[in-house]
Amino acid sequence: MGRIGVSCLLPASWHFSISPMGCPRIFNTTLRQIVVIGILAAAVSLLYYSLVVIRNKYGRASRDKRFHRYLARVTDTEATDTNNPNLNYGIVVDCGSSGSRIFVYCWPRHNGNPHDLLDIKQMRDKNRKPVVMKIKPGISEFANTPEKVSDYIFPLLHFAAEHVPRAKHKETPLYILCTAGMRILPESQQKAILEDLVTDIPVHFDFLFSDSHAEVISGKQEGVYAWIGINFVLGRFEHTDDEDEAIVEVHIPGSENKEAIFRKRTVGILDMGGVSTQIAYEVPKTVSFASSQQEEVAKNLLAEFNLGCDAHQTEHVYRVYVATFLGFGGNAARQRYENSVFSSTVLKNGLLGRQTGMTSDSPYLDPCLPVDAQDEIHQNGQIMYLRGTGDFNLCRELIQPFMNKTNETQTSLNGVYQPAVHFQNSEFYGFSEFYYSTEDVLRMGGDYNAAKFIKAAKDYCATKWSVLRERFDRGLYASHADLHRLKYQCFKSAWVYEVFHSGFSFPASYSNLKTALQVYDKEVQWTLGAILYRTRFLPLRDIQQENFRGSHSHWRSFSFVYNHYLFFVCFLIVLLSILLYLLRLRRIHRRMLRNSSSPSLWMEEGLPPQKISAAL
Repeated sequence: MGRIGVSCLLPASWHFSISPMGCPRIFNTTLRQIVVIGILAAAVSLLYYSLVVIRNKYGRASRDKRFHRYLARVTDTEATDTNNPNLNYGIVVDCGSSGSRIFVYCWPRHNGNPHDLLDIKQMRDKNRKPVVMKIKPGISEFANTPEKVSDYIFPLLHFAAEHVPRAKHKETPLYILCTAGMRILPESQQKAILEDLVTDIPVHFDFLFSDSHAEVISGKQEGVYAWIGINFVLGRFEHTDDEDEAIVEVHIPGSENKEAIFRKRTVGILDMGGVSTQIAYEVPKTVSFASSQQEEVAKNLLAEFNLGCDAHQTEHVYRVYVATFLGFGGNAARQRYENSVFSSTVLKNGLLGRQTGMTSDSPYLDPCLPVDAQDEIHQNGQIMYLRGTGDFNLCRELIQPFMNKTNETQTSLNGVYQPAVHFQNSEFYGFSEFYYSTEDVLRMGGDYNAAKFIKAAKDYCATKWSVLRERFDRGLYASHADLHRLKYQCFKSAWVYEVFHSGFSFPASYSNLKTALQVYDKEVQWTLGAILYRTRFLPLRDIQQENFRGSHSHWRSFSFVYNHYLFFVCFLIVLLSILLYLLRLRRIHRRMLRNSSSPSLWMEEGLPPQKISAAL
């Protein structure tokens, strides 16, 4: 039999022939090298492709999670999709001293991760406005007629019922939480008002409402809710691996023998209203007390709670210090100051036979009013006339005694216990008067700088009242600033400064205070923290329902990586098998060639082929 040769204009290594047995001679040394190099190149390319795909998939997920909070600023302003069956709703009624407001919140189904909180947002109507309604007067006005309370609050509930989809009413929790106005009522009157609510509301509305959903909350609870709301909006309860995020070492309450954990640093809040001032911040480490009396007081000021849905998980356990100081608000402080000025001046006039402040010709010179600004104090049918001298430093000296500080360690206003603040690793937000005093007139709200604030306050106080009025008429101050703000700005600047630095003992070099009216362009109410806290166990339901689906989701994430490497290994095995098979064919072909060459030699010598074996 002959041999068929096939060749063409290709490299020599591409030449092959077919033997009589039909086995191709494909491989020579050069071709084997090319194949091996090709296999390695293919393997490297496949590995690179796998790594790129994995990195893009999980890297993008990490970036998406990092920017989720910032994207939420935009989506929070969108109208709520009430046709979405996966949305849940919750209602909180804030019954304050001057009126009651209802807030409607919504959130999607929980993502199944027990480490994450519900993504609660304020509901917005078709016009993208928050679903909020307020009525007057305060609920405490019905102390003597509790049977009318339900009729008083029904308009708020009808308003919420119109916005929450009807099919969701039975699973929408309703909370009616009463604050300052109700706290001052006798307990019997409080009970009568709450009893009327829990009796009548379930008759007329299908909301999820029980006896425990209507209560009078303490100032401590209100402060904790405000702290939760601010930190939730700022994303401080989220877990992060970002090295740029500020973290803090935390000793979980009740687990002193366990190792400390590291998590995002939360922010403290300072809120100065007209009557009171409140401070709230996390105490990450175990505190010590100077005396047993101080320890007893601290128990009423420290709140320990778990925001997580699983009581056995400690990653969301927080220890928060909350203290409220009545009489330390901006307006109440001015009233206390004027009372002191009036009584001390009258006493001095009686001892020295003077008439200081009793006539407009001999006014009391008040360093806490702008230069030449005039004011009057009315008490007991008498009038005391004041004229400002605008001495900021003297004003600070006069109001320092009103801090009521003591010599005991770890105390603040009125000698109340205050755990140490880690000034080098902390952050605070100042609201209400802290913002008004820095922004309305001085126009320096935001990042607080003590030295710049003092300079601006001194300059303002030392400016004549006529000049301030001219600037006001020209619209150089904030749009909501009025003449009352102009007149008492000097005093309130000094008061805010002393409360922050002398009362709460923040150093003048402290640079992590931000004064603000809103967070991410929206006002954050304590009601947000209230519904976050009160619905914290709801994710358990979603987690249990989604547990099987969640495990499959985890398997899909794992199999994405696993399948790429499995395919890569299989690809190499197939290539190697083909290579080994072809090499084996070549060895068989060579053996057959050697065997077929022997009879040809004997035939050339004239011997018959059948004697070959005998000759051997």
